[in-house]
Amino acid sequence: MALLELQRVVKHYRRGAEDVVALDGVDLRVDEAEAVALVGPSGSGKSTLLHLAGGLDVPDAGAVHVDGTDLAGLSVAERARLRRRDIGFVFQFFHLIPSLTVAENVELPLLLDRRRQRSAAVDAVLERVGIAHRAAHRPAELSGGEMQRAAIARALVSQPRLVLADEPTGNLDSATGRAVLDLLSSLVDDAGTTLVMVTHDEAAAARTGRVVRLLDGRRVDVPASVARPAGETA
Repeated sequence: MALLELQRVVKHYRRGAEDVVALDGVDLRVDEAEAVALVGPSGSGKSTLLHLAGGLDVPDAGAVHVDGTDLAGLSVAERARLRRRDIGFVFQFFHLIPSLTVAENVELPLLLDRRRQRSAAVDAVLERVGIAHRAAHRPAELSGGEMQRAAIARALVSQPRLVLADEPTGNLDSATGRAVLDLLSSLVDDAGTTLVMVTHDEAAAARTGRVVRLLDGRRVDVPASVARPAGETA
């Protein structure tokens, strides 16, 4: 069953007097417990697609459905509620609040959703991502890998069905990046979470079950021999 579905999605932006077509009739279906990588050069529409999938924006044409709900039919407040409860975001630059501790950053989605008994959920997710010992520290006291783990914990604390990750390893060294990918893969394998990940890294893309390629706002079909990372054989 499709958890996320984009149908003939079109998105335009204005850049001065120029009309920029970010997405031009894109179709995408992602099933429950599936991991999909979005790959393409800068400006291909990857991040725009992710923002539409998460209800951060709405398309100019076409439709975006999450679990059968057309996001364009929801109010701004309803889309925000959907994001807090069913969608987790992981960003390249972490977006942790510097003045809050790790635990407070992770708790924030629950606080905004007025959830009770938040401490137990925060403790459990910090333990799961391996930084429970850093709960009282602030972001400036963490390594890059620890900050990304904190960001992943914040994305997971509401137990979302869909996680959207935008270049989650882009600011990390290779060893730390592999550890973060291991963690994201475990969401799909162990918890049945659906993952859509934007990446420029072919090795990271190969860790998912399916690679979707974008170019100039459109999906492009690439033969497997071309899509395979350099040096890898069939």
